[in-house]
Amino acid sequence: MTDLTQRLEELELRFVLVSFTDLFGIQRAKLVPVSALAGMASEGAGFAGFAAWLDLSPADGDVLAVPDPASLTALPWQAGVGWMAAELTLNGSAMAQCPRRLLRLQQERAATLGFELRSGVEAEFFLLSPDGAAIADTSDHQEKPCYDQLALMRRFGLIGPLLTAMEQLGWGPYQADHEDANGQFELNWTFTDALTTADRHAFFKVMVKAMAEQQGMRASFMAKPFADLTGNGCHTHLSLWGTCGQNLFHDPEGELGLSALAYHFLGGLLTHAPALCAITNPTLNSYRRLAAPPTSSGATWSPGGISYTGNNRTHMVRIPDDQRLELRLPDGSAHPYLLQAAILAAGLDGIEHQLDPGPRHDNDNYAMPLCPDQCQRLPADLGEALDAFAADSALRQALGEEFCQAYERLRRRQWLRRRGDISDAERCMGLDG
Repeated sequence: MTDLTQRLEELELRFVLVSFTDLFGIQRAKLVPVSALAGMASEGAGFAGFAAWLDLSPADGDVLAVPDPASLTALPWQAGVGWMAAELTLNGSAMAQCPRRLLRLQQERAATLGFELRSGVEAEFFLLSPDGAAIADTSDHQEKPCYDQLALMRRFGLIGPLLTAMEQLGWGPYQADHEDANGQFELNWTFTDALTTADRHAFFKVMVKAMAEQQGMRASFMAKPFADLTGNGCHTHLSLWGTCGQNLFHDPEGELGLSALAYHFLGGLLTHAPALCAITNPTLNSYRRLAAPPTSSGATWSPGGISYTGNNRTHMVRIPDDQRLELRLPDGSAHPYLLQAAILAAGLDGIEHQLDPGPRHDNDNYAMPLCPDQCQRLPADLGEALDAFAADSALRQALGEEFCQAYERLRRRQWLRRRGDISDAERCMGLDG
């Protein structure tokens, strides 16, 4: 507790949010006075697990959220308050359902093979009116609004402080831009180890929402809030590093400058893509974004099938340079911890079984889509993704059957309940049919 106490004093914190992220990606927390934090730091903060998205019942005992002192972060928008990511225990044992623990276990598995996953995410979001019904900036209506300087600067009052906050937190932010949809933005920060990226990703989503709310806006990472606009992606950049600090994906002699190890990792991503969708694209709305018709800007920027390419943004995996892979499959609703854990599990399976990703395709996959025998299709909806997840024994073994059953049960319940919803448009078209 000594080091934590010193850090709390340095940051001048009076309260700390002890926070965990449930299986649906929602952050749950208790606000703890620093005077009471010592007990929480060792024993954990108690939660009724059934009240969050965990596969538990009201009869289960308290879930204890044990904070990781290394994750302590001061809230840039609320002086005197800190945040710590926590991991879950139940009845004295670590919970298999805990997403952050699941990622750490995958990291440990990688470490036994001599690898560390380093990753970065592009967490796109919309800035909306408080009710979420419209773009907050009524002047943001260009047909091709991407990189619109005026629209970006009209939101400088939020984007500037967000960049400043990330600088103060030591994340290494290096750019922000207006994205392809009206009202859509992206801020980028430096890649690092997967757990740190996941912690920052989780914190970033809360920070953006909280700071936008202070300015009378609603920030949304929803996959596809508007039918005619490009959806929110969460493109994920990936590389494996060795114990001596070398990028193991880089090989000057390899195709496009990548090593055989990188291509085996890629083979794992492609092989497990249908099952991965249950985690990278976890909501009913996610499948409004995948393989969608062109948007008002002319392109969806999302993949329509399972394929890879060079520096070409129309396929599921892009090889932008000789250092990394970019997985373009995930959307903004992806779980910060489960995203990294599932990607790492799939990639390691590709390495362990030396999976072949097959040939690279450099076509414009929007204008000239690959034939079905060249490009396996992605799941058409969450139900298909969950079926693929249920059938992928290798991925389930890597992630652990207890977690997989809990996650699948909750998501399938959501799928079965929501797929029967009748939209206003459906009623409008059908009432007089």
